[in-house]
Amino acid sequence: MTEPAFFILTALVDTPRHGYGIVRDVAELSQDRVTLKIGSLYGILDRLTADELVEPDREEVWQGRLRRYYRLTERGRHALAREAERQAVNAQVAVARLRARPAGGAA
Repeated sequence: MTEPAFFILTALVDTPRHGYGIVRDVAELSQDRVTLKIGSLYGILDRLTADELVEPDREEVWQGRLRRYYRLTERGRHALAREAERQAVNAQVAVARLRARPAGGAA
């Protein structure tokens, strides 16, 4: 799972969001490490929808423009949980390795 997809799914955990809301939340959640442009956001949302990880929730008109909201599916929730666990395990391995071989130590 790509980092942008991971953060998009994470942004949708608590409530459905529209595109600009997702972009804003992804930036906040990633501490500005992931910056999505609207075009790339919708490409990722299309893939996540095709994989049944997210689905359209509703559409509404706001200031004359159509906003489409997306929500996380149960399948998406499970995929995000698996990916979060995988990343946590990988981080533990790296931390353990770094502790075992401090900087400047013999190889």
